[in-house]
Amino acid sequence: MGKFEGKVVVVTGGTSGIGLTTAQRFVSESAHVFITGRRQSELDKAVQLIGERVTGVQGDVSNLEDLDRLFDTVKREKGHLDVLFANAGLGSLLPLGQITEEQYRKTFDVNVKGTLFTVQKALPLFPDMTGTIVLTGSTAGAMGDPAFSVYGASKAAVRQMARNWIVDLKGTGIRINVVSPGTVYTPAYDELFGEALDEVLESAKTTVPLSRLGQTTEIAEAVLFLASEDSSYVNGSELFVDGGLAQI
Repeated sequence: MGKFEGKVVVVTGGTSGIGLTTAQRFVSESAHVFITGRRQSELDKAVQLIGERVTGVQGDVSNLEDLDRLFDTVKREKGHLDVLFANAGLGSLLPLGQITEEQYRKTFDVNVKGTLFTVQKALPLFPDMTGTIVLTGSTAGAMGDPAFSVYGASKAAVRQMARNWIVDLKGTGIRINVVSPGTVYTPAYDELFGEALDEVLESAKTTVPLSRLGQTTEIAEAVLFLASEDSSYVNGSELFVDGGLAQI
């Protein structure tokens, strides 16, 4: 028996990187996990990789009809939800003076609108209004990064929503916390930094107090902690898993 035996978990953005690793960890602890992704081919690969106790539901979190289909599937197949990891997100680099409406819209539609409605539409599935919700933030929401202001603002919004939501849910048994990764290599970095990737990663090692990059497994362990009874009195917090980057 694992720590999440009999639990039903939803992981958005679960086809690669932090989402995929975290979904695998939940399954290894005996949960049944529903994962989402925008591309069916990548979703199919992730489901095959996880192998057991997993259901893939294709969808974009910024599309409310897709979210309805996700939670309708959870309700039909399992009847309830115990843990939500609202992880889906994206970002792109544009400095002030070059920011476009398209970049702003796309970033906030996924990171803010998508997170908001993922949580709101999940609420009716939590039995007796008990359960845990973990949101993916970022060190970018707490510190400045060149050309990353739109992304950073979207993650700061996620952090602030968590603060307000625990007040909205006061008196229920639902806890909401934020996990904020530092520099953790995932496939999304390839597209984000392109040919500058190696330089960015090497530079990051000199700015992180632990002098190394993070691993997706380290973020996953933090998510499982926040989702479990091990953190039963932790609510509305932001857990930085960043090697100390945002603490200096």
